[in-house]
Amino acid sequence: MTKPFPRHPQLTGNYAPMPMEGEAHDLVVRGDLPAELNGTLFRIGPNPQYPPRDRNHHWFAGDGMVHGFRFREGRASYLNRWARTPKFLAERAAGEALFGTFGNPMTTDPSVVGQDSGLANTNIVHHAGRLLALEEAHPPFEMSTEDLSSIGYHTFGDRMTGGKMTAHPKIDPETGEMLFFGYSTGGYFTDRMTFHVINAAGQVTRAETFTTPYSAMVHDFFVTRTHVIFPVLPLTGSLERAMKGQSPFAWEPDKPGWLGVLRRDAGIGTLKWIEVPACYVFHVLNAHDDDGGNIVADVMKYDAAPLFPLADGTPGDPTEATSTLWRWTVNGPAGSFSERQLDDRPGEFPRIDDRHAGQRHRHGWFGAVEQRRSGDRGVWTEFVHVDLETERRSLWTDGPDTHLSEPVFVPASAASEEGDGWILGTAYRAAENRSDLLVFAATDIGQGPVATVELPHRVPHGFHGNWVDAAA
Repeated sequence: MTKPFPRHPQLTGNYAPMPMEGEAHDLVVRGDLPAELNGTLFRIGPNPQYPPRDRNHHWFAGDGMVHGFRFREGRASYLNRWARTPKFLAERAAGEALFGTFGNPMTTDPSVVGQDSGLANTNIVHHAGRLLALEEAHPPFEMSTEDLSSIGYHTFGDRMTGGKMTAHPKIDPETGEMLFFGYSTGGYFTDRMTFHVINAAGQVTRAETFTTPYSAMVHDFFVTRTHVIFPVLPLTGSLERAMKGQSPFAWEPDKPGWLGVLRRDAGIGTLKWIEVPACYVFHVLNAHDDDGGNIVADVMKYDAAPLFPLADGTPGDPTEATSTLWRWTVNGPAGSFSERQLDDRPGEFPRIDDRHAGQRHRHGWFGAVEQRRSGDRGVWTEFVHVDLETERRSLWTDGPDTHLSEPVFVPASAASEEGDGWILGTAYRAAENRSDLLVFAATDIGQGPVATVELPHRVPHGFHGNWVDAAA
């Protein structure tokens, strides 16, 4: 008999998993869907199919579920599917969870220790004709763009080194290349990382391995036309902690942070490490080269990593675990670093017009909250647009009981100016226990949605998503 899910803060409310897969066609639309929307918004998040084995469950550790919102000729439809990874299939056959959180061998069923524990739950990207569901400890997992059926791991013709890929690859809009890294290469919580470049045809053109200052969770990185920067910040990984049943990742603020600076046209032997104050960055808005030879990166910076304890197991200070938008300026040859705050709104999930990835950008969007209420960790109630040229901010909110997702930009056309397009995001209506898909004019967020697609059910809180044009 299947056990009920425990009363855990990351398994209740809209964090609770969706127990079914399905489709909904010709959804009710309030307002007018823009005619330019001809494609699919894919979103992904953790959605455990069985109650977890670990008492200290972590939200990041659920099976991946993809939600697709498809737009055609002013009509909208929806479908959702689990990513059927080897872990998912093994547990479906057993009728219960078999793997511990983050594959921890101490809480994993002995019959599957050492087997694949991939989740495919953090981001979903489209490159070289493939739809790839991503997390940080396994290869990308391919799914069908048409019906979200699972195809399986994609390892680029078995030329992928280390078997791990970040959930935040960068796709160069000028070359079509996809750049990515993987951390903890060669075992649990190692200080080794890999770096790959995949060309526009989906072929590996560069694969290198290097050593970092210490083992850390490295969620995102920066790419410009000329440089790659790897941020190694003190959310550290420890096999010793994991074997004691403690959190394998923990915040160690006594360690400095490091930025590994690499030229895109140079070998990994030229990688240079620059020390920075202890902080944490889950997500990067964008980065570019300025006229003075500096690398400029706009990031959502935390004073302390959220969602994880200190190394001794005690909870971190929740007042420090909020991110705001900062600009980092890095000069590799000089080994210099400086920073300044761009916006003081607590927020996350920053996005740009991806046609300007790695280039100078003007516009950005993120999810935010005016003031957190008790128990609202990770809940965003505002969509924010920042104009970095005029330094003006505009926002939209529907009140504290409407919880918003990451905002995703869709251009009005391939040739339209930066920011000319639409912002798409989901809204969980807590009072109704269901969700909507909202469409905004991208640089006029404050006027509210131009169209609302109503869903008959809720979409659980998730992580990231991307738009795939029908022509792709």
